[in-house]
Amino acid sequence: MDLLLVEDDIDLQKVLAQYLELSGFRVYTANHGKHGLEVFNNHHIDLCILDVMMPVMDGYTLAGEIRALDQEMPIVFLTAKNQKEDRLRGLKIGADDYITKPFEAEELVLRLHNILKRSGKKDLASTRLGCLHIRFNELVVEDGENSFNLTPRESELLRYLIENQNTVLKREQILKDLWGKNDYFLGRSMDVFISRLRKYLQSEPTISLETKRGVGFILKVASHTPE
Repeated sequence: MDLLLVEDDIDLQKVLAQYLELSGFRVYTANHGKHGLEVFNNHHIDLCILDVMMPVMDGYTLAGEIRALDQEMPIVFLTAKNQKEDRLRGLKIGADDYITKPFEAEELVLRLHNILKRSGKKDLASTRLGCLHIRFNELVVEDGENSFNLTPRESELLRYLIENQNTVLKREQILKDLWGKNDYFLGRSMDVFISRLRKYLQSEPTISLETKRGVGFILKVASHTPE
């Protein structure tokens, strides 16, 4: 799942982002509310984690801006305050949860999973496509006879393709969604990843990863859908 973490305490931001990534999330970070709104507008986001007290634009204001764009977006507030009025304000905005600092990162992850379950969003941690068993968090593709180890980038790309199967995806959109920018060198690396993924997927006849010249790629899945 893709998370937006907006936290002006850079040390805390880095620690949380690292823990969340180790827990299987893709994390986009921002240092203040205005920056967070820019990131939200430029990426696919499944859930927002917002610090309340921030410069430029506080968390409550940012939450209001996000709600205006997506009324269903799950939002969690992080705050050093523990006053009833602050909690009520956050809940009135529509926050799904409110966590007071200091807190355990493990507790945050558990709360996030509960929120995602309630919202109907599902983290695609593994899937089966025909003879293929793909475990994204473990970076493995198995076809019954062979086992292939994925790099983190390959795993991200394969998950993205499966989530958008049977849809033509533009090169620049893939780069922007997965790696934050449409960069020539990242594009060349992506071509290498695509070639490797074709090798990993070739044993399943119902799947083909095709290049649309001048546009991008499409993962065609004939008769199987992710579990």
